[in-house]
This record gives sequence, structure tokens and C-alpha cells, in this order.
Amino acid sequence: MSLIWRCGRHEIVCGERTLVMGILNPTPDSFSDGGQLATVEAALERAVHMVGDGADILDVGGESTRPGSEPVDEEDEIDRVVPVIERIVEAMPDVPVSVDTRKASVAAEALRAGASIVNDVSSGGDPEMFGVVSGHGAGMVLMHMLGEPKTMQEDPFYDDVVDDVHAYLDGKIEAASAAGIDRESLCIDPGIGFGKTLDHNLRLMKEVAGFLDLGRPLLVGPSRKRFIGTLLDVEVDERMEGTAGAVAWLGSHGVHVVRVHDVKEMVRVVRVVDAIGGA
Repeated sequence: MSLIWRCGRHEIVCGERTLVMGILNPTPDSFSDGGQLATVEAALERAVHMVGDGADILDVGGESTRPGSEPVDEEDEIDRVVPVIERIVEAMPDVPVSVDTRKASVAAEALRAGASIVNDVSSGGDPEMFGVVSGHGAGMVLMHMLGEPKTMQEDPFYDDVVDDVHAYLDGKIEAASAAGIDRESLCIDPGIGFGKTLDHNLRLMKEVAGFLDLGRPLLVGPSRKRFIGTLLDVEVDERMEGTAGAVAWLGSHGVHVVRVHDVKEMVRVVRVVDAIGGA
């Protein structure tokens, strides 16, 4: 079943094929590619390559949310993401751009710069966030995170991780809708790696189809994450094959959008998965 994800001037059709969101982190401390996109020109070049490789959406983040990370000052975060978003939108106006931020002030500046989606790991933890998204008619990703990035991996506990995350996301959909955001503007993300043990992550992925009954597009970001390193005993730069395995599983179980670093390779993975599923 196809769903429409309304994101400002963009209407993204979800369900006809697996969509790929490419990750752009113009920040010095990203867990995977920190410091590689130190200039606006470098970030734009990466963005153009990602779209050429098949990215459907670009996600720009100026604050690392890896386990143990420290918050970034809002002005620094704005300075990192807004010039990049402006250049991407100018160069590729038909490509939806998402800003990965927990701060309403950053989201507001990014949306004014041309972004059309707010990817918020705190799901409106900033009390002004829902109002900013609603006021701009933007799309929003509601993600589950247990606690804060700095402490989220300190002994995370759930009664039942799938049921607990499902209930949380259901509640966030209702809260965002009550705050004036169109339900069709919402997307959900169970938050792989955000306050979860290895077993929690594996169960969420194994039972990911259970989130489809919430009636909104489902986004999952397994790319290069620690659970892959743990399973394969490899460092960040050797996690592509593990990411591909996770992406193939997710795409074959109804996930609408996968958020990844290695766009060309994962586009190829989901094209094969989609072809098998549609045969």
C-alpha cells in the first residue's frame, strides 16, 4: 500500500519502491564521516554525487547524536547546516532536503533556507518544534530515543522493546497531530541504536513490519551502526556489507525509507530487493 508523505512543496510517494535517504554530516565529530565535509563546497559535491547515485532525499545534520556525544550550540549548528541546505536547494530544487536536528531554532532556519523535512531524534522534545514544523507545512520524522545521546546507551531497559517503541511512536503521532501537524506530513523511525542493546536492535528489525499498522511511512537508519560492528567485529569503515544485509531485510519487510551513508551501494541493494518482491 502506498502512502503520501507531504513535506512542504514535495509530495513523496512511499511504498511503490524502497526510498533511499542519503546522510550528509557537515560536522567534525560525526561517528562515521566526521570532518570529511568541512566546507560547503565539499558538502554540495557529496550531495550531487548522492543524488546521481540514486538518493531520493538528502538529510543534513550539524550535531552528532552518536552515543556519548555532547550537545552543540544552536548558532554553531545553524552555521553548519544552513549554508549547505541553501546550496543544495539552489542546485537541486526538486530533491527533498531534511534537516537532522533536535532544536526548533535550527529547524526554523533550515526550513527558511529551503529544507522541507525535520528529522528530529527527540520527536518534539523541544516544546517549540511542533509549532515550527506546522507553521512551515513541513514533513517530520518522529524517532524513538531512550534518554539523551550522551547517556542513552547506559543500560537501556524495556518491558518489551517492540511494544514500548510502538506505543511511544503512536503517542508521538497523536501529539504532533494535536499540535497542528498534518498526519500525512509525519514519518516514523524506531530509532535503531538510540538507547538500545544489540538484542533490542535485532528484535526491532526482525519485527519491523509491526510498525506499519501506525499508518505512516516507516524510516529506518541502520547504516554503519555499532550493532553491525558488534556482530561482525569490524570498525566503522568496514560495515558496508553488514549495512547492506540490514537494508535488504528492512526493504523486504515493508520499510519505506532507509537512511544510509553509502548511497550507490544501497540503492543497488533495494533495487534488487524491490524487483524480487514485485515479481
